[in-house]
Amino acid sequence: MRLSDILTEERVTVSLRADEKSAVLDALAGLLARGADGLSVEAIAKVLKDREQLASTGVGDEVAIPHGRVPGLQRVVAAVALCVDGLPFDAIDGRPVKILVAILAPDRAPGDQLRALAKVSRLLRDRRVRERILATRSAAELLGVFQDEELSQP
Repeated sequence: MRLSDILTEERVTVSLRADEKSAVLDALAGLLARGADGLSVEAIAKVLKDREQLASTGVGDEVAIPHGRVPGLQRVVAAVALCVDGLPFDAIDGRPVKILVAILAPDRAPGDQLRALAKVSRLLRDRRVRERILATRSAAELLGVFQDEELSQP
């Protein structure tokens, strides 16, 4: 699975403004709905919020990867949002989150979700990649960083 297969420019924003986790999850749901087989923003937000109730998806280093599985979804979709001012997200390291990558997968394909999560996690572990992402000024530029980095990975 390639990130370019699950992420499109219409599901990327470099200027997310929110001051609480719930509002961020709503915004991510809005982005994900642009490729989620007609699922409503509300249904997607519920999936993300329900998952977040189990444990924070703030993985540290200013990164969060909200995710969930959805009945009726036909394929994995992802969205990326930057919140350059940072926001509290109950991350494992206690730091505010600036980079959010949301992933939805069909409920019948947990392996696809795990592969997407692993790929995103591996990519965002690299400080240099995070710095490149945070320096972007447009959705196209941010998407380009993901595509370039994915191609350079073994």
